[in-house]
Amino acid sequence: MERKTVGVIGAGTMGAGIALVCARREHGVLLLDANQTVLEKAKSYLISILSKDVEKGKISEQQKQETLERVQFVSDIEKLAPADIVIEAVPERLDLKKSIFGDLTRICRSNALLLTNTSSISITEIAGGLTHPERILGFHFFNPAPVMPLIEVIRGKKSSEENVQAAYQFAVDLGKVPVLVTDTPGFIVNRVARPYYNEALRILGDNVANVEQIDRIMKQAGGFKMGPFELQDMIGIDINFATTQSVYTDFFHEGRFKPSRIQQRMVQSGSLGRKTGDGFYDYSK
Repeated sequence: MERKTVGVIGAGTMGAGIALVCARREHGVLLLDANQTVLEKAKSYLISILSKDVEKGKISEQQKQETLERVQFVSDIEKLAPADIVIEAVPERLDLKKSIFGDLTRICRSNALLLTNTSSISITEIAGGLTHPERILGFHFFNPAPVMPLIEVIRGKKSSEENVQAAYQFAVDLGKVPVLVTDTPGFIVNRVARPYYNEALRILGDNVANVEQIDRIMKQAGGFKMGPFELQDMIGIDINFATTQSVYTDFFHEGRFKPSRIQQRMVQSGSLGRKTGDGFYDYSK
């Protein structure tokens, strides 16, 4: 496997996880974030996960240090110029993503592969109006990125076949299971998952059952590993809500994808799940 230099934009939960996936496969990583505190938190996360791997006997202390040394923490997007591949993992805002890819098409060399980890925003829309839209594709990891095997490789309207195949092979090289996806709202997983969350929220809103009951039933009787509310808390209620809004809008307000006011109120209050210490469950302890 050819070793590459991979730029990762956004050092939050998903970006740090993607950086770890790439570093474990011996790629050099440039992890970018404008917020130094976020970068420090990402570094602590990498050290913590790799230290646990040492404790479990999965890797040696030397392998841990070698993996950490492959990751450089940067705050200037110009530092991504030498990257062979760049993966954007910033919040789900079209304007932000378009701005980033506009910069990347200027900074990166012409054969660099430019990938977005968006969970629901149209790849075609992100690439629209930019130079070289043929090298912009979706590359959607699932949370937690180091654990979940699936990657959706999403072809935009102008993505070239050569770059689609290159992105697919890169996912294989990362030890993941890629699936090729057409650029449709929510792609595969988030389109299928909307009813799982939305119907659970409707049942809660109609006072049919409470959060704990719904999660318990879905796990014990439905065979799901996590209930819909546990899963929202892990993903982030704000991220889940933004994805639902995007799918609802892109399907021209089709009723089955309508967002929930319950989620909206929780986002407004700052109760976003595990990352804030409270969501549908209390994580303060």
